[in-house]
Amino acid sequence: MNAASKKILIADDDSSVRLVLSQAFTRLGYQVRATGNATTLLKWVMDGEGDLVVTDVMMPDENVFDVLPRIRKERPKLPIIVMSAQNTLLTAVNAADAGAFEYVSKPFDLDDVTAAARRALSRPADAEASKAQARAMRDERLPLIGRSAPMQEVYRTIARLVGADLTVLILGESGTGKELVARALHELGRRRDGKFVVINLAAVPRERVETELFGRGDGDLGRLIEADGGTLFLDEIGDMPLDAQTRLLRVIDGTEPVLNPKTGRRPNVRIIAATNRDLRGLIQQGLFREDLFFRLNVAPVRLPPLRDRTEDIPDLARTFLLRANREGLPAKTIDSSALDRLKAHSWPGNVRELENLIRRMCALYAEELITARIVDRELQDHTPAVRADEGPVTLSMLVERHLAGHFADQPDGVPAAGLYDRVLQEVERPLIQLTLSATRGNQVRAAEILGLNRNTLRKKIQDLGVEMSRGRR
Repeated sequence: MNAASKKILIADDDSSVRLVLSQAFTRLGYQVRATGNATTLLKWVMDGEGDLVVTDVMMPDENVFDVLPRIRKERPKLPIIVMSAQNTLLTAVNAADAGAFEYVSKPFDLDDVTAAARRALSRPADAEASKAQARAMRDERLPLIGRSAPMQEVYRTIARLVGADLTVLILGESGTGKELVARALHELGRRRDGKFVVINLAAVPRERVETELFGRGDGDLGRLIEADGGTLFLDEIGDMPLDAQTRLLRVIDGTEPVLNPKTGRRPNVRIIAATNRDLRGLIQQGLFREDLFFRLNVAPVRLPPLRDRTEDIPDLARTFLLRANREGLPAKTIDSSALDRLKAHSWPGNVRELENLIRRMCALYAEELITARIVDRELQDHTPAVRADEGPVTLSMLVERHLAGHFADQPDGVPAAGLYDRVLQEVERPLIQLTLSATRGNQVRAAEILGLNRNTLRKKIQDLGVEMSRGRR
């Protein structure tokens, strides 16, 4: 069937939207019929018209989410593209739950709409598969906030993944909300009645990772067994030691059977992993297994940094103000000048940094209105900076500033237990790596430069996963 024989039904109460879409689809060779209300759209569909529906959610006579089930019942293979200016995760998930082929946020990119139409018309829609994409959780408290274009892409991806049971890899800088996305995938998905089990691999001492994950023989079953029937969230997967990576791969592949003693069967677990590190770079350095990466990277979700979606800052700031008040902090409002100042900040700690800033301002200032002056003062006091009178920048100063930012980024300003060992490991690894590079892999010479016993150096190379130089040794 060619384009000229296919008809697209458009429903939108905005005449300009109807005109733009009608002209675009007509130029592409499709037949078009447009209406400004849901009643007429439903009549056309029931009369057997149309090969595709493109419709807004909020119509003057009815919400399209109430109409879609009737369309699905009468014409289950008719693809439907839903558009909405209410650009929340809930809207995207509800669209998928109602059986929509695609969700498009307003204001839309015309190329995105026409591309979605081509995809919809090129294959038959499966109503049951579309509906299974999401388990609608009609709860506006779901902690994913933002109406920006980058967040719309995140919402669309989540809406596609909640109905599946695929392994997901969430990529994003620290503080972008990777755990929130993992929880959304769990709570909206078919495993929502099971446990959501978290293990932060950056917070567990390296020698204890395997025990934490797989348990031991004294009754400690480990997080993998604990998550049986639910979801296991491997946070900061890039920090997993190589030995534990190898064992995880064997468990995923089934070559190392791990049985739940309560059921006598292998645990049925959905794995969601997350990292703020460049896994491909770690693979090149020999610090991450490429085969494990491919096992985890089945369905990637990339979270944008806050600096790339500053238009979401007003919504985020007001939400955090309300949240802080519900938790017992004084009620505050924020003026436009303060919001402009927040938008101008670079946010190295992303959304977590913004939330911590809002909490701090609620707690420390008596004023009920947060102004640009207050924001400036807090940002200045908590942003590491090099002053001209400090003299040469030392390693100690750089480490102190980095750690100050790390503390500020943590919930309640308190990092997870085991920080001392983690910091030492982070310093040791590059120190040993650079020394070995300088000595072209000569461990005797490197041990002498570092002031370490050669056996001690060899053990540290193994424990820290240090890549050996390919030069002569």
